[in-house]
Amino acid sequence: MRIQIDHIQDERFYRPIQLISNLFYEEPEVSFERVESADLVVSFNILEENDTVHVTGNLVAGENVYTAEHRKDLASFESEKERFKQVKNALSHVYLSVMQQYTGVIQKWGILTGVRPTKLFHKKMQEGVAKEEIYRQLKEDYLITDEKIELMERIVDRQLSVVPDLYSLQNEVSIYIGIPFCPTKCAYCTFPAYAINGKQGKVDSFLGGLHYEMREVGKWLKEKGIKITTVYYGGGTPTSITAEEMDLLYEEMYESFPDVKNIREITVEAGRPDTITPEKLDVLNKWNIDRISINPQSYIQETLKAIGRHHTVDETIEKFHLAREMGMNNINMDLIIGLPGEGVEEFNYTLSETEKLMPESLTVHTLSFKRASEMTRNKEKYKVASREEIEQMMDNAVKWTDEHGYEPYYLYRMKNILGNLENVGYAREGQDSIYNIMIMEEQQTIIGLGCGASSKFIHPKTGKITHFANPKDPKSYNDGFEHYTKEKLKILDELFQ
Repeated sequence: MRIQIDHIQDERFYRPIQLISNLFYEEPEVSFERVESADLVVSFNILEENDTVHVTGNLVAGENVYTAEHRKDLASFESEKERFKQVKNALSHVYLSVMQQYTGVIQKWGILTGVRPTKLFHKKMQEGVAKEEIYRQLKEDYLITDEKIELMERIVDRQLSVVPDLYSLQNEVSIYIGIPFCPTKCAYCTFPAYAINGKQGKVDSFLGGLHYEMREVGKWLKEKGIKITTVYYGGGTPTSITAEEMDLLYEEMYESFPDVKNIREITVEAGRPDTITPEKLDVLNKWNIDRISINPQSYIQETLKAIGRHHTVDETIEKFHLAREMGMNNINMDLIIGLPGEGVEEFNYTLSETEKLMPESLTVHTLSFKRASEMTRNKEKYKVASREEIEQMMDNAVKWTDEHGYEPYYLYRMKNILGNLENVGYAREGQDSIYNIMIMEEQQTIIGLGCGASSKFIHPKTGKITHFANPKDPKSYNDGFEHYTKEKLKILDELFQ
């Protein structure tokens, strides 16, 4: 699809226009100059006067013309940055409106293209805006549908019941520990994950660096008297390493981190069932860790083979029962909507198999074509369901979780996500992941340790976010972990003066 945009000279508008275009078409060609044989021509007029912006837009497709307009009062926005943001939103509002008219496709999330829509709801609540007014603003300013606003409100309410002090945790931190190894790499994955076979030398070196980071950061936290809210072992697959290595790692955590017994939650991803053994579950029990993930993604064996997951469906079920028998009482499972070759029937089967296990929490992902993944590089090889089927699968997931006592407690969205939908975490009463809430709502600093781990430093007073990432490949990490640790501590010193 070739789209010509007229009367927009300010390059700051280019990105929002491209993002809205991407909602309707796969890899559209968007030009801000005249082009030959454009499929659509869209022109805008932006008028700012008397603290009001008025945006009008026309979309011309052959002999058909579609129009829209939007006004926004700017008087309450003092900074130039905030005022421009409102003008940009008004332009996106108009563009989305004419595109919806032309295509007949309603974007349920409106003009929102960011990862964390619930963060917007939280922000307005912290500002003291009444829920009725939040609802009105989200609908009028962002064109979000009633269905999605109700989902946002439901999740925000749940989060505040799970973490009542969510808005006052700025002076605590959470810890993310990245283990960058997996049995194999899945076709849709862009996480730092390296096949562990034959890489024991790299594993040993990496773990040495990780232990160093844990000691140094733990020492700093103790000196500053800063509490840890949650710890999350992710990756990769943290249970790819041996039981002995896991044991030493958790021992390091207890020795290095402050007041570990009072950390609210410690989670270890054991997503790949082929990494779970009785010995590793014994280690988890030894260190009082009972929240883990065992991720089927799908209960269709052909799908698992196609996406590069080398475990079997039976193995997923067997390892779930093993974990349950050995005392794991808070198990999360991930499912993915829209995997290659799967439609409504296959996803319904996966839900029916999930019903036999009833994990404490369930994260329902919608497949996203991530830029660096094998699946994106070879799209012709991986055929996925239509937008209508994807929406039906999501509706079925919503209905199933509601009927089986699960409540949505966090959500996030991604670029190139099928159907422009979302990923939603559901949990039974009292089994919500506090870490998932903290990472999504950005209410406190998350310190990332390990290969590929990202830190997100949030200023306790201003809320300003600073990002810092460790290198993704084990060799670079092994060569520079001392340097990266010092850099993180330097940022922490500035935040918590």
